[in-house]
Amino acid sequence: MSFLPKVEQLDKMVTEKAGFKRAFIITGQTYTRKVDIEVLSVLASLGASVHKVSGDSDERAGPHRQAKPALDFDPILFRSQEKSDVVLASRAPLLRVWVLPVPLLFPQICTDIRLLANLKEMEEPFEKQQIGSSAMPYKRNPMRSERCCSLARHLMILVTDPLQTASVQWFERTLDDSANRRICLAEAFLTADTILNTLQNISEGLVVYPKVIERRIRQELPFMATENIIMAMVKAGGNRQDCHEKIRVLSQQAAAVVKQEGGDNDLIERIQADAYFSPIHSQLDHLLDPSTFTGRASQQVQRFLEEEVYPLLKPYESVMKVKAELCL
Repeated sequence: MSFLPKVEQLDKMVTEKAGFKRAFIITGQTYTRKVDIEVLSVLASLGASVHKVSGDSDERAGPHRQAKPALDFDPILFRSQEKSDVVLASRAPLLRVWVLPVPLLFPQICTDIRLLANLKEMEEPFEKQQIGSSAMPYKRNPMRSERCCSLARHLMILVTDPLQTASVQWFERTLDDSANRRICLAEAFLTADTILNTLQNISEGLVVYPKVIERRIRQELPFMATENIIMAMVKAGGNRQDCHEKIRVLSQQAAAVVKQEGGDNDLIERIQADAYFSPIHSQLDHLLDPSTFTGRASQQVQRFLEEEVYPLLKPYESVMKVKAELCL
């Protein structure tokens, strides 16, 4: 009877000595292979986030979705670059898998960077001697983001290995698991490490072109403002259906100028020239103020950083000075 508590005490001592907070109470020769699924699922989820996720972080983020460690592996560090406040999971000598709401940390990264680079609104770092395209010298392809997307697809597919392995084990365990595990587990962590290192490098040298963004906003803002214009007209006593129809006609005419003639968006000029909209002509400047279309976005980002990101970063401040360097 006295032997059992000693065994449990020894197990607890070994667990603590190894740096773990808890151990499996019941195991056979090995831990359940479903643990491998949990580990690679988190890494695969990271891969999906890096490549492209839907931007619905507002639905899932918040106090009710706190970060918690899934397994006692070693920690993934989270850093925020001072200049851009881009939040990235940084590589570290040892990795701990954290279960975090995926959109919380990586809402629309590399695919969006590539799309915005195509629009010339943003560029990832570009070295002086870097060749953007072997065929077209003028191009500055976002090769780092392209590399992340490519590796992310590989990372996502690796989770199928432990799924298959766990499903075909005989009784407690069979030995057909080991060769597969030696490949997929190592590849998953190495791939995630490479992706995160590349993401850190991108964030440290990301370039944004406000003038290009401003020009695009000016081109699209008249169309974006049509709903506000309709509401302003209704407040001024207009009929919503009549106003909607007039806006529809004028919008189609302005769109034809843009699409068929390559001209500028002249919707506002058309509205200004139409006597029907005279009750709100004096309000057009306010209705076209870009800042009125962002809602609480800036406040939400600031609150997110202060309540979610900075507390995660604080324990790792001493190791956040390292810059990511790539061999291109």
